[in-house]
Amino acid sequence: MNTTRRSGMVLGAVLLLLALLSGCGYKTDPVPPGKVMPEPVRDLRYQLSERGVTLTWSYPTRTVTGDRLEQIDSFAIYRAVVPAKDYCDTCPIPFGQPILVPGGTVPPEGGRTGRFESTLLRPGHLYFFKVRARSGWWAESADSNIVSFLWHIPLKAPAGLRARAEDSRIVLAWQPVVSHLDSSPVTGPVEYQVYRSTDGGTFEPLDGPVQETRFVDTAVVNGRKYFYHVQALERFERGIVGGGTSADVAVSPVDRTPPAPPTGVRAIRTGKGIKVFWEPVPDRDLKGYRVYRRLSGDRAPELVGEVNAPYTMFIDRTPPHRGQRLYYSVSSIDGARPANESMSSPEVMIRN
Repeated sequence: MNTTRRSGMVLGAVLLLLALLSGCGYKTDPVPPGKVMPEPVRDLRYQLSERGVTLTWSYPTRTVTGDRLEQIDSFAIYRAVVPAKDYCDTCPIPFGQPILVPGGTVPPEGGRTGRFESTLLRPGHLYFFKVRARSGWWAESADSNIVSFLWHIPLKAPAGLRARAEDSRIVLAWQPVVSHLDSSPVTGPVEYQVYRSTDGGTFEPLDGPVQETRFVDTAVVNGRKYFYHVQALERFERGIVGGGTSADVAVSPVDRTPPAPPTGVRAIRTGKGIKVFWEPVPDRDLKGYRVYRRLSGDRAPELVGEVNAPYTMFIDRTPPHRGQRLYYSVSSIDGARPANESMSSPEVMIRN
């Protein structure tokens, strides 16, 4: 085959390829990039444990032009690792090639959370992460916020976590952590982060880390079950390293505070019996009242009736024989099980 013929065949193939790439003649209007490009992730967060780091973020719900986003194709996770001794505040962060995490459908109301875990981290190194959302292979968002932390050999988990239920509060206590996972001793201060879950749901941190090995949770409701665990933290110049997490404990606070005792107790004799009445007790958890009667000469009174709130009157229809002195008193009870009962009111005397 001569050179002229070979050149002609090559030119023909190129023209055919160009014709194929130009389509079949039907064209659509180009889609502006902003119509499909997601807004950047703005709430990238991290949590450290003895295993490594867990990143979480919210799915973007809009494109950069404000249109609703229905699908995220994937997320690109960018990571940089720098030895702590070589870190330079003014140097660019050397992010590597991204790791792709599958996306999914974006709910109309939002609220979907992305998640990525990174393990096998190197002690004495600084880690940097950022994420980009992709709605297609060519439509990638701008960078998220950057999170960074120092990784060190983690602390052991706090041992001996115990919880004591009290009225409207829970008292937690645990043993101090004095060594790392490799059994090397701790030389700096150790802090502890308490996490709480309601009815077995997601654990959320309570307040900030504490240095004591005791924590009192007063934001609880009596009768509701709560779950707790505690993570050990070690603070360094360039950040906090999360250590081990204790085993979970479950506990329910118990109402042990009775209502106030009734006041203004009075008694009169009627044709139906002895009528006892008193002033209402304003406690929010008041369930009712218990009425007691004591005969002259008896040391202890006996329960003769119970009245549900808001009623503040009781008729003793079966008093003892006439001519005796009767002493009546009233206590208040709440809705706890068993009920908390107040001290009895001062006795009021009436002659039957």
